[in-house]
Amino acid sequence: MELDKIAIQNAESWLNSSVSEEIKNEIRRLQKEDANEFNDAFYKKLSFGTGGLRGVMGVGTNRMNSVVVAQSTQGFANYIQQKCKDKKEIKVAVSFDSRNNSKDFAKIVAKVFAANGMKVYLFKEIHPTPLLSFAVRELGCDAGVMLTASHNPKEYNGYKAYWNDGGQLVPPHDVNVIDEVNKITDISQVKMQQSMENITLLDESFDEIYYKKIENISLATANLDTFKNIRIAYTPLHGTGYKMVPEALRRWGFNNVISEPEQSKPDGNFPTCLSPNPEERVALDRVLKLAEEKQCDIVLATDPDADREALCVRNEKGDMVLLNGNQTATLLTYYILLRNKEVLRLKGKEFIIKTIVTSELIKVIAEDFNVKCYDVLTGFKWIADKVLSLEGKEKYIGGGEESYGYMPSDMVRDKDAVATCCLLAEMAAWAKQQGRTLYEILLEIYQKYGYYQESLLSIVRKGKTGAEEIEKMMSDFRSNPSKEILGQKVVKINDYEEQISKDLQKNKEEKLTLPKSNVLQFFLKDGSKISVRPSGTEPKIKFYFGVRSEYSLGDNFEQLQEKSLEKIEKIKHELNLN
Repeated sequence: MELDKIAIQNAESWLNSSVSEEIKNEIRRLQKEDANEFNDAFYKKLSFGTGGLRGVMGVGTNRMNSVVVAQSTQGFANYIQQKCKDKKEIKVAVSFDSRNNSKDFAKIVAKVFAANGMKVYLFKEIHPTPLLSFAVRELGCDAGVMLTASHNPKEYNGYKAYWNDGGQLVPPHDVNVIDEVNKITDISQVKMQQSMENITLLDESFDEIYYKKIENISLATANLDTFKNIRIAYTPLHGTGYKMVPEALRRWGFNNVISEPEQSKPDGNFPTCLSPNPEERVALDRVLKLAEEKQCDIVLATDPDADREALCVRNEKGDMVLLNGNQTATLLTYYILLRNKEVLRLKGKEFIIKTIVTSELIKVIAEDFNVKCYDVLTGFKWIADKVLSLEGKEKYIGGGEESYGYMPSDMVRDKDAVATCCLLAEMAAWAKQQGRTLYEILLEIYQKYGYYQESLLSIVRKGKTGAEEIEKMMSDFRSNPSKEILGQKVVKINDYEEQISKDLQKNKEEKLTLPKSNVLQFFLKDGSKISVRPSGTEPKIKFYFGVRSEYSLGDNFEQLQEKSLEKIEKIKHELNLN
């Protein structure tokens, strides 16, 4: 393979800079010995996507390393100073997860901010992502940074940038930050102090503030206390939830929480799981085994930065089943709306939020309770942005997305697995109080509103050639859309890049009001929905499938589920995605 011209230019800029000789020697080695790796490491700069900055660790402009972290922070600092030029004191919060190099990267970030004259609050030890969002709001910070790559493999790390509302960067901030980062072309442009001057370490005393405030999320009645003895098996998957999730559950009255012992040891190599992703059942093998040994009622799991959670419940046979993100969000939506209605808290201004690729069932449930449900683009930064836009006008009571993330309160403006785990445990106790399980309640929801089956297909295409292939796939779907799928006419196409919604039955177009994004959605006559978008944080293109069926009491649910999944597989085949 030939060396890419842009990669050579980017590498030369480092070779001619003041980066260490160790880094320069590694660049020369890659250039000489591994053209493919060299091209991938330097053909572009890491950019902010739906989740910020994320990449494989190593040398290169397209890698997560000390140089990229320092330069990105200097660019971010320059932008913060521009927007806060009239403030006497600029404050930022910085946190990190259990991944390799996260703590070192966090110290670099803190020292760059401090060298730029900012007051920095740096978490002393690893902490969940929601605590960073909480800290930004609680401490009145102007911005924040979380060092994490969420559920990605051990080779990855990342950098989530937050604004003063506690949410991740949205336009115009994200684009403007990139512009400032791109102006930092040499490490010598980075201001970085060696001392810890003007850096305040946040310890466990700050956690106490969070613990007390999330108690307000509870919707339990006093007589639920006797049912809080349910057995809960929990795994943090070697991540940041290892301490805070069990402690938060204990404070909510759940004293029968059993943590998987090996996975409760923070470790960036994730030695006991093939993937630290709670979406994948294989990641939960150990905690499911523990749940059987201890005969637990439910299983909870959080990803390495504890912003996403997984829920396993027992089905009618007594077997533990992993609910998908849509099912968990559906249960939470139903519980929150029902309990708020029962305690007369629904005053007419409440709202919930879901992303456009999340189950339509959530909107159907909200409409039944006469509560607004807003759709936003994929990514919790858009949920936070919507909450901010409605602040003081309407009341947020819950929202989430299909990828196992939920935000049960607006005191944190990002996914919050710590608080959500507490709410899930409470919901399980509430079900037990009625002599039912969460699985049975989910089936009752399907009986009332219809059965919605969703599925996600991710096609990974790494490197420069992979990015080009993903771009071509999106172009083909956009320029040559299917008119019919499985004999069902495509009745509507939403193109968020062009910001056009095409009603193919009425032959009319409407402008979409959501921000521009490279997302396509196809709606079929039978209610099926197909969404396609490139990931903003990973080298993959994602396809979201949703189909609906009627479900009645006495129907064989497993057979209905199989038929729905078969239908999705047929859709994939017709779209040449198998």
